[in-house]
Amino acid sequence: MFTLPAAAPGLANAERRDSVATLALLGGSPVRSTPLPYGHQSIEPDDISAVGDVLTADRITQGPAVARFERALAERAGVKHAVAVANGTAALHAACWAAGIGPGDEAVTTPLTFAGTANAVVYQGGWPVFADIDGATLNISADAVKHVATARTRALLPVDFAGLPCEYDKLLPIAREHGWVVIADAAHSFGGASGRQPVGALADMTTLSFHPVKLITTGEGGAVLTDRDDLAERLHAMRHHGIRYGDPARPWRYEIPEPGNNYRLTDFQSALGLSQLGKLDQFWQQRDRLARRYRERLAGSQFVELPALPGGQRHGWHLFVVMLRLERLAADRDAIVAALRAENIGATVHYPLVYRHPFYRDRLGHAAGLCPTAELVERRLLTLPLFPSMRDADQDDVLRALDKIFAHYTR
Repeated sequence: MFTLPAAAPGLANAERRDSVATLALLGGSPVRSTPLPYGHQSIEPDDISAVGDVLTADRITQGPAVARFERALAERAGVKHAVAVANGTAALHAACWAAGIGPGDEAVTTPLTFAGTANAVVYQGGWPVFADIDGATLNISADAVKHVATARTRALLPVDFAGLPCEYDKLLPIAREHGWVVIADAAHSFGGASGRQPVGALADMTTLSFHPVKLITTGEGGAVLTDRDDLAERLHAMRHHGIRYGDPARPWRYEIPEPGNNYRLTDFQSALGLSQLGKLDQFWQQRDRLARRYRERLAGSQFVELPALPGGQRHGWHLFVVMLRLERLAADRDAIVAALRAENIGATVHYPLVYRHPFYRDRLGHAAGLCPTAELVERRLLTLPLFPSMRDADQDDVLRALDKIFAHYTR
């Protein structure tokens, strides 16, 4: 009705009638018989073989596969250093540690992110400060950053939300003027680019996540990318308890000037990551095609608004998000999510605003109304399934489910 044209190839009349049938949430038949997740890893026989080769080697952690993976990551991003760590949150924490964030320091970030971005600042005793977002791109607003920064600001943590690189051409000059370290949270955008610069080369440090739903996976895992030798040295120390070795000939003699963490990535995870990295472009192309197909089908819908897609930016397409036009629906966002899930469509929400979580609200005192644009956007946000092995038929199920639900809830 709103997302699929009546004459769509292969769409039978019976299927069209079913699109306006009783919602599965209310006892009707779902549009598909099996659940479609919002994201899923793509593991192939060569990935399994790569992991098996390392599992039968002498060293399965702190061995050569980690170094090979790091070199390949750095080469892909066009930077000097990649430091692999246990997960994306560990990458953020290591970057904040390497940047020297400590008690009394402030770091500006966006409220529209997973809490790990702000938590990493808290782990260091710092204070996260939330800057509002741009209502079109959903990324942090450079003007809002200027508004909330203070003399205590030490770092800026922009997040490439859903996969769209932030406006680093505006953010970096602000940071340079004030001497801030810029830590780009690129968990969503690896494989993307801003102009000719790939994600990973756009900030002082760039953090990645290799969770199964991300662009490539190591199961769990992450990395920090940087061109700076001093930061790379600190990152290596931080992931290995803060240890520094004074004499390479006597590795049993070491010191810990400041405690770090055990954030090491294993060799067999690195082997999986290296195999996956070789498919990054292939995975991105599949995501990009599906995302553009979504945008074509949804562009004329009266019930959703699509985030802006600025020219010159290569979107990473970790997530495909839309904003519901709630004024045209007799239901709120949560009701729409519940209805989609009843239809076996794994819709979800990215994210509840960080400062709405009890820790930030009750313990740190961040009040409602802090970021008005983000609050207006958050109540309308909806994430639709998107992953490389998703078929067009799966995507058509998502669109049919939206038609069915919007027909039921239209005002």
